[in-house]
Amino acid sequence: MDGEPSQTLSRQGQLRPEGTVAPRRAATGAPQGRSPGGRVSPGRWLAEYLRDVRGELGRVLWPKRAEVVNYSWVVFTTLVLIALLIFGLNYLFARGVHFLFAS
Repeated sequence: MDGEPSQTLSRQGQLRPEGTVAPRRAATGAPQGRSPGGRVSPGRWLAEYLRDVRGELGRVLWPKRAEVVNYSWVVFTTLVLIALLIFGLNYLFARGVHFLFAS
């Protein structure tokens, strides 16, 4: 896992070749295609939104398959242990209540 974040930053253009972090680029200003009233057409707005979503998804550091499998096993094991704990406590409390109120 050593070096992965820096490789990702380099691929995204956020890391210079010498290893320093590149400054963020300034926003380009108002989006193109505005009408005289300052409104953006729905088609252009949707296209810009989807383009931005795709760009953001490209910046996500996605986990490897082995990491996903490992985390899934951790979640599943924890789920089973918690379920067994709740079952055991429920059983003990039910037996205790039955013992107290049985005549």
